[in-house]
Amino acid sequence: MLLVAACGQPPGALLTVSGSAVGLEADLLQRQIQRFNEAHPGITVTLRATPDAADQRHQLYVQWLNAHAADPDVLQLDVIWTAEFAAAGWIESLDRFEPSTDRFFPPALDANRWNGSLYALPWFVDVGLLYWRTDLMPEAPSSMDQLREFAKRAQADKKVPFGIVWQGARYEGLVTVFLEHLGAFGGSILDNQGRVAVDSAAAVQALTAMCDAIRVDRTVPAAVLGWQEEQTRFAFQNGETALMRNWPYARPLLDDPVRSTVAGRYKIAAMPAGNGGVPTAALGGSTLAINAFSDRKPDAWEFIQFLLAPEQMLERARSTGQYPPVPALYDTPELADALHADARAVRTIINSAVARPATPVYSELSSILQVSLHRALSGQQTPSEALRDAARDMRALLTRVHLQPAS
Repeated sequence: MLLVAACGQPPGALLTVSGSAVGLEADLLQRQIQRFNEAHPGITVTLRATPDAADQRHQLYVQWLNAHAADPDVLQLDVIWTAEFAAAGWIESLDRFEPSTDRFFPPALDANRWNGSLYALPWFVDVGLLYWRTDLMPEAPSSMDQLREFAKRAQADKKVPFGIVWQGARYEGLVTVFLEHLGAFGGSILDNQGRVAVDSAAAVQALTAMCDAIRVDRTVPAAVLGWQEEQTRFAFQNGETALMRNWPYARPLLDDPVRSTVAGRYKIAAMPAGNGGVPTAALGGSTLAINAFSDRKPDAWEFIQFLLAPEQMLERARSTGQYPPVPALYDTPELADALHADARAVRTIINSAVARPATPVYSELSSILQVSLHRALSGQQTPSEALRDAARDMRALLTRVHLQPAS
């Protein structure tokens, strides 16, 4: 047996949920599981621990589901995995349960659809944020041009080593940074018909802006080509940069006056618009899905409904700082208190969120794009050349798997 119920748990049908087994998230989930079990004596939910690292969790899920394992019944998915797992037949369509979908942020919901059906529901949302130093600039930059000028001025006048930092290593984080620049200039990875669009004029303009920040303006240090989230956080936290692009997880750490030199001296915004675009925040977060091979799908759905009740969402916001996927909660004083932030301002940023393409081969498309983006940023290719090569390889992939739309 893969998992046995712990002593003292209520009797009933065994239901397993995958998720984090360490830190605040694990503690929170265990508390919520205990409350569910107490209220549902016919079901015993237990936690099936999985690695926190996204790539390791993905690999483990693929092994389980490819073998048609019925356990875990409820799966915590990264938002970019839903289409892949749905197309493989590994997760159950939720349409049979007739879920109420109007209450969720539309981008978060759309990321969980495949071929017109809903396969998962958002558990919490993550969005890319622009952190800016209030002691160095009077307001958040309202355009990409203004962001560029603010970053240059901070270096020149305030003697800050860096103007802005973001994630530039060759991994998924680089794609999300590019996605936000893409939106700023009116571009996209795939267009509305699912055609590759990374070689558009807007995309070239977006990547050129990223390259120029490193090699022309030098507001972004060349070291970011090896940086992920934590290196950028340390730079901002230590007062070395005026602006930073990062995820919400950084906020509690930046607010700690013992560890952070910028506590009380920063605010957040979305990445501003450039020419022809709109303010854009990359959508991240986790979703909840039902294992297609589970023997307890109705029980799994009942547990998902419990986790997505407002009480559990507010508790998650208080405990972990993670954003609920329900816009209406952002009008409540409870959420503002839980986040220690202006909840309506946060909602405005989430409303600017853009999901990465919902396609079964997103991981492969992302890998192709990561290579080309990094080549351009490191000066091995021009932005136009790098995106031309990426588009060619991405179109070839979509054609090979019969997902390339007709021209």
